[in-house]
Amino acid sequence: MDSDDAFPQARPDALIAQLIREDLDGLSVAELDERIALLSAEMERTRAKKDSAVNHKASAEALFRK
Repeated sequence: MDSDDAFPQARPDALIAQLIREDLDGLSVAELDERIALLSAEMERTRAKKDSAVNHKASAEALFRK
């Protein structure tokens, strides 16, 4: 068995669906605050990656237009 088979890559949409389905009723206010902070950090990381990709694409397009 390949090690990749043991730990398959989760699809991002599957992770989001899992988060949406998660029951939050049992979490304390502190746990909810921690969850919000973690999700906010992940959103910022995702935005930074997107911005980097957009800038990289624009730079490449500008380079090849010359």
